[in-house]
Amino acid sequence: MIRVVIAEDQGMVGGALAALLASEADLAVVSVTADGFAAMAALRAHPVEVLVTDIEMPGMGGLELAARVREEFPAVRVLVLTTFARPGYLRRALESGARGYLLKDRPSAELAGAVRQICEGRQVVDPVLAVSAWEAGPDPLTDRERQILARAAEGQSNQQIAQATRLREGTVKNYLSEINSKLGTSSRSEACARARALGWL
Repeated sequence: MIRVVIAEDQGMVGGALAALLASEADLAVVSVTADGFAAMAALRAHPVEVLVTDIEMPGMGGLELAARVREEFPAVRVLVLTTFARPGYLRRALESGARGYLLKDRPSAELAGAVRQICEGRQVVDPVLAVSAWEAGPDPLTDRERQILARAAEGQSNQQIAQATRLREGTVKNYLSEINSKLGTSSRSEACARARALGWL
């Protein structure tokens, strides 16, 4: 029996995923959680083989969750199930330790098969997205650049970003200039849009 924890912040979607997997004779859903923190608690409470997680959730998202699971529960396989067909998200998910990445618009029958495959140690990645990720290339942003760009995307000024990150305002300006150079953009709004579209933000 393959025991599964689901992390999905939309209650109806989480319930539907649980029902779908529970209908399989060899799969058992032991917990459905709404964020990464609750998912970690469920993993501590139950012996589990597979975690199925969304990416964007309140509190702790799926990418951070995958990294924490790799550190604390290295035997647990992580399958990312999301609406985001962004090559950067795929790369970041795999770098965080996820063994699978599927889109929610795939046929529902593929989910159970993906759970079985990653439990066997294989990798499962949406084939179309895998090609897109290869063509897009690696994420050029550092963690600090991503942090600054994320604050810029929220509408924070250079001064506000500097205060929040404990950097000089001129240093923040230099970071944003370097980000534009890496992304081939000419403004912070354009950089935010491109980074989001590719899943780098």
